Amino acid sequence: MLLNYKLSGQPLGSAEPVVLLHGLFGSLENLNIIARALSESFTVINLDLRNHGQSFKSDVMDYPSMAQDVLTLLDHLEIEKAHLVGHSMGGKVAMQVAMLNEDKINKLVVMDIAPVDYHPRHDTIMQALNAVASVPVASRSEADAIMQTYIEEQGVRGFLLKSLAKDEQGVLTWRFNLAVIEANYDKIISNINTTHSCLCDTLFLKGNNSDYILAEHRDAIMQAFSNARAKIIQGAGHWLHAEKPQAVNRSIIDFIQ
Repeated sequence: MLLNYKLSGQPLGSAEPVVLLHGLFGSLENLNIIARALSESFTVINLDLRNHGQSFKSDVMDYPSMAQDVLTLLDHLEIEKAHLVGHSMGGKVAMQVAMLNEDKINKLVVMDIAPVDYHPRHDTIMQALNAVASVPVASRSEADAIMQTYIEEQGVRGFLLKSLAKDEQGVLTWRFNLAVIEANYDKIISNINTTHSCLCDTLFLKGNNSDYILAEHRDAIMQAFSNARAKIIQGAGHWLHAEKPQAVNRSIIDFIQ
């Protein structure tokens, strides 16, 4: 099965392709701000990862499977080599793609995630999402009111509510497969399968206010990606591309051009 995707920028085959991979609870729309910046010089492929957006649903959700989905799409589009840009969970998928088939990677950009295990940090989000799913809601504002009990940050609620949409019966429901994400959450926060040291040129972008990439992760990063470099985006947290889009876009373009 093929992932849902959207092409933008230069026609396929006329410029280097860049694949954009969103994070947990996201969709292909999340990295549009990067896609627009890249569209002048590159063919841009935004995609929905499995169990997200309009891509297929599956009970299996681990990094090797998600990475294989990306490779299958590249083969379908007859792309021999591409730049990969991934944020958070999408960054781990991008790293796993590089581990599975390094020859498919031109350059790799990983935004605010490291090749390490993480502790659970989405408990209240899961509670909020399940609270909305447990009752009929007539509008996003009604869902937002329910979520306020669990999530104070309006920006976080707004991001999640982008994935609340009407199904074929006209009922508002989450586009992502919440039950499967919950069932596989331990795999999502776990490390990728690091089978060797990947030699592809890799840029790790860290928001300086984020705790997703820490100094103690340096050894794990260099062991898995020996040609890695890092750049800190000042004044940004985990959502660095939304908070400091110009700095992030410039860093990505400078690196892959």
